[in-house]
Amino acid sequence: MRPDVEKEHASPSVRSLTQSSSDQEAVDSPRQSKYQRWARCIKGLETQGIEPVPVEDRMKANAASYFHMLLMWFSMGMALNNIVVGSIGTLVMHLSFLDAALCAIFGNLLGNVFVGYMSTWGPESGNRTLIVARYFMGYYPSMICVVLNVLTNLGYGMINAMVGGQLLSKVSGGNVSVVLGIVIVSLASLVVATLGMRIFHVYERYAWFPQLIVLCILAGSAGPQFDFQTSSVGSLREVNTKRAAFFSMCLSVSLAWVPLAADYYVYHPPTTSRWKTWSATTAGGSLSMILTILLGVGLGSGVSNTPKWASLYDGTPGSLLMAGYDRLGVFGKICAVINVVAVVSNNAPGAYSMAMNFQMLGEMWRKIPRPVFTVFSTAVYMSCAIGGRNFLYQIFKNFLPLIGYWVVIWFTISVEEDVLFKRCRGYDWSVWNNRDKLPVGIAATFAFIVGWAGAIVGMNQAYYKGPVAQAVGESCDLGIWLGMGFAGLAFPAMRVVELKVIGR
Repeated sequence: MRPDVEKEHASPSVRSLTQSSSDQEAVDSPRQSKYQRWARCIKGLETQGIEPVPVEDRMKANAASYFHMLLMWFSMGMALNNIVVGSIGTLVMHLSFLDAALCAIFGNLLGNVFVGYMSTWGPESGNRTLIVARYFMGYYPSMICVVLNVLTNLGYGMINAMVGGQLLSKVSGGNVSVVLGIVIVSLASLVVATLGMRIFHVYERYAWFPQLIVLCILAGSAGPQFDFQTSSVGSLREVNTKRAAFFSMCLSVSLAWVPLAADYYVYHPPTTSRWKTWSATTAGGSLSMILTILLGVGLGSGVSNTPKWASLYDGTPGSLLMAGYDRLGVFGKICAVINVVAVVSNNAPGAYSMAMNFQMLGEMWRKIPRPVFTVFSTAVYMSCAIGGRNFLYQIFKNFLPLIGYWVVIWFTISVEEDVLFKRCRGYDWSVWNNRDKLPVGIAATFAFIVGWAGAIVGMNQAYYKGPVAQAVGESCDLGIWLGMGFAGLAFPAMRVVELKVIGR
């Protein structure tokens, strides 16, 4: 058999993939087709739904593509909410600068390794991340992750809007209320998310530059007040448990991107190098997240060390940032306004992917145009942000670990399915919406439940403390690690049985 013929038989052809997607859309999505015809009148507006992007509609592969990947993740990760997370380590947990910084660096590096792995599925399949999840967990079980990811992105959208709203209010001296600031940030994110992936790529390609400049200015202005001397507060056991908790929190920051990672590469061709995609994604996300979290660690340490900062800090992230810019006067306020752009850079990707997630819930949902879900989700997280604007630190501490629990359980199952069971057999990307050819998902569902059991017994949160966490020590949250371990042990054996009994 000729090599080209053999290759054609080994994987679905471009023609079959394109025809499958278009036929499915024509039969099942008449409203979506009407939207697409209308949307094509607006230059640059994305009309693609959750269907795989045909190979002929993707970008051409070139060396600059990987640099653009790095810049995109560098831009998305340079977010103010990361500064808030960093400040929790020193300001709330009372860790030393060194302890908090090490947790931030290694926690983010590990999480972005996971993000880089998951991002490689975008060019290979042309599918969004949680469509690829159907090949790992099955059609219906993957919807559990879809719902959880919608809730995750609603939570992050709420947090981003609150941070941006508080900062705008502080910059204006109270002339812009926090509520109005939240509305402004939410609507700006809505516009970018509605325009779609092509405009989004252009925006993120350049949004990083002014952000990097003002963050360097912030570091230069506030750096002399950072406290590098004070030790972590508490006994050795208490400090170790706080280190573990903050490490997990920093890990969760980057883990939140794992269920979205492939979404932003579906327009890259399947010839895109997996190794280079992983490297660019991991490097871009790690550099920006570590930079912003370390700034937060330093700002948090300076509050107790600098009387002027202590007087300016009123318990909100906006006041913490303005304390860092205090020496710069009006110029510092201008820099803070530019920081708000970073909120949009971080918020728009989640809003975009969230709309896609809604369409993954079934055929009825696919018929609804993507912008409808974008508007709906923006209204929901904007309303929640307005209601919870005075409780940001509490929301962060309680919300971030929950993201880490479910993402790391799902990621563990996905990696094991790929490495142990699918890698040698390959993937037929044309059956992305055919539940009769996708895995049934019994083993994945079982492992997901077992993983959650592990997370629950190891979690240590304000609303519940698991027996393992209580036995180890106060403030020690082992939910991520026990969830990963329980799921990793439960899945392979059950998957072997599932394949022997059911065959898929």
